[in-house]
Amino acid sequence: MNDLVIMKSNQALTTSLKVADTFNKKHQHVMESIRNLTVENSTVKKMFVLSTYVNSRGQEQPMYYMNRDGFTLLAMGFTGKDAMKFKLEYIAAFNKMDDLIRGKLPKTPEEQLALTMVVTNRLVKRMDTVEARVDHVENTSELNEVQRYKLLQARKKRVIEAVGGVDSNYYKSTKARKVFNAFGRDFKKEFTIPRYDSLQKQYFKQAMEFTKNWYPDYVLKREIQNSNAQTSLKI
Repeated sequence: MNDLVIMKSNQALTTSLKVADTFNKKHQHVMESIRNLTVENSTVKKMFVLSTYVNSRGQEQPMYYMNRDGFTLLAMGFTGKDAMKFKLEYIAAFNKMDDLIRGKLPKTPEEQLALTMVVTNRLVKRMDTVEARVDHVENTSELNEVQRYKLLQARKKRVIEAVGGVDSNYYKSTKARKVFNAFGRDFKKEFTIPRYDSLQKQYFKQAMEFTKNWYPDYVLKREIQNSNAQTSLKI
């Protein structure tokens, strides 16, 4: 998160995506808050610029760039102890970036280098602290929509494989639901969760690996084998 505050068009800016990530909010909710702010006052519109980004699915989605005033105004609506700490970190980062942009540094190259190193070191340490806090929040939060989709697709693929494919007798007999239920019980028992979507992000890779290597128990496996071994009488 050393690029927490970025320089674009000779300005210190951040984006709605970074705000959403840092405050552990859904991006659509941050976008909605920004739109509400710009509707209420035309002056506020100058603090935000609508742009786009490409998501993990390769789709172009809207986002906002904002300057320090825009961020400060937006963040005022966020509450809580952690939110206050994040606000202060962002404001400090903006101030440091603005100082560098506006040339508020000693004139000699040696003085500039020395102060730049001090500012950089302090900013890196501050950002590392915030990054660790955000990583903790990120890892302990629930799966996002993309991860849920990938996990559900992996589960579907594994269950179909376990019953012998979509052309198998077992799958065609509509008993596959029994295997889906068995997988669900084993999955929730493995990760000690009440439902799929309560899985934490930090366990996503483990969940995908578990799904890939899952097999039904002996009794269910024999039932699948017996069903698939049966042949239809053709007249």
